Amino acid sequence: MSDAEIRDILLTTRRIAVVGASMKPERPSHGVAGFLVGRGYAVTPVNPGFAGESLHGATIAPSLDAAGPLDMVDVFRRSEEAGAVVDEAIRLGARSVWLQLGVRDDAAGERARAAGLRFVQDRCPVIEWRRLGLPPRIG
Repeated sequence: MSDAEIRDILLTTRRIAVVGASMKPERPSHGVAGFLVGRGYAVTPVNPGFAGESLHGATIAPSLDAAGPLDMVDVFRRSEEAGAVVDEAIRLGARSVWLQLGVRDDAAGERARAAGLRFVQDRCPVIEWRRLGLPPRIG
């Protein structure tokens, strides 16, 4: 995916579901969710183990289906579990799916692109935001 496409995803997205969000501050999903909130995104953390608790000012949803309307799904799950999340994102009408660093599923990416979604894998939005020199906040 080109830098222009990454930039477009990050600057046009408004609502993000973070699947696999953790309450543990040392976990990457915790930090990335906080970074995204700080940039002005409406972030819904998704984790059935912490459902109903608050993370960065948002209530954690038990499932992606319960996260409400969304533009992007940011996936913090193992590669072998990512495909099911991608399929759910397609079903729910997300515009893009972002698989975090170390998470790859080429077949899921093909399904996402065939359904009209933009698909990023093995990258971190925080790293990309900084690398591309994007503004402090969206919008």
